[in-house]
Amino acid sequence: MASSSLPPPEPSGRPVVALAGPTASGKTAVAGVLRGRLGAEVVSADSAALYAGLPVLTAAPGYPARLVGTVPLDEEVSVGAYQRLAHEAIDELVAAGRPVLVVGGTGLYLRAALAGRRLPPPPAAGERERWQTAYDDLGPDAAHALLGERDPGAAARVHPNDRRRVVRALELAAAGHTLAQDRLWSAGNRHETRVVVLDVPLTELDRRIAARVRAMADAGVVDEAKRAWAGTLSATARKVLGLAEFATLPLAEAVEAVTAATRRLARYQRKWLRRLDDVVTLDGRLAPEEIADAVVALERPGERVPRPRRRATDA
Repeated sequence: MASSSLPPPEPSGRPVVALAGPTASGKTAVAGVLRGRLGAEVVSADSAALYAGLPVLTAAPGYPARLVGTVPLDEEVSVGAYQRLAHEAIDELVAAGRPVLVVGGTGLYLRAALAGRRLPPPPAAGERERWQTAYDDLGPDAAHALLGERDPGAAARVHPNDRRRVVRALELAAAGHTLAQDRLWSAGNRHETRVVVLDVPLTELDRRIAARVRAMADAGVVDEAKRAWAGTLSATARKVLGLAEFATLPLAEAVEAVTAATRRLARYQRKWLRRLDDVVTLDGRLAPEEIADAVVALERPGERVPRPRRRATDA
């Protein structure tokens, strides 16, 4: 919940501002400034940050934010479940006239939070296994033909050899739904939204990632990870980047492994950012205050807005 000491909201033409960018691009710091400038509450769109007990590992913000540290480590988290939580939080704030700042490092979670299209619920117990067995027994072509009978639209978008997506489409069709996840990227937003992407060249991003991982080590991430690892963990919690490494490897090896994995993640994130439409790209190397000034200026007619930079193309 937002602090009552926050200033009144700045004039804004949109109820929602979304701040996106790869890990270590500076989103958390910018959001910390921007929430004060806009009088906004932050809603996180980060799959790892949802989990409680991992503030160091997930780089949880030092200010209040919704959907941060709210899910026990023994609970599974799906995109659909997150979407329902995010929509509830955003709708509550919009209805109260409070600006919303959605901050995301997980691309699918960001789109799920913003999009009007609802994702279907997770499959009933045993359904995933049933359709996996059916796919294996029938073979790719016959399983795809079955999907074509039950959901022609999904079959047109999924290759027969894509076992995971054919199985998912079949289980959705059996439950009366359709494969909607891909359409999140083209679905309209539920509320009028300004999407701002922070762009940082890879060389600088790599430097920041290395510094962040070293800072985690200095801040006690090993003890945090070992405590979590010793408890009951859901399958999705076990996938939190760095948890297994810091819990089980010698520190030097863990730092090296997590740095490399985070750099790979950042490259993947830069690719999905290109799928976002109608965005303003700002230079993530600027100071957080400067970026916040630029975002606020976007919402004020007549003020000079810095020309958005092109996305970095260095490899």
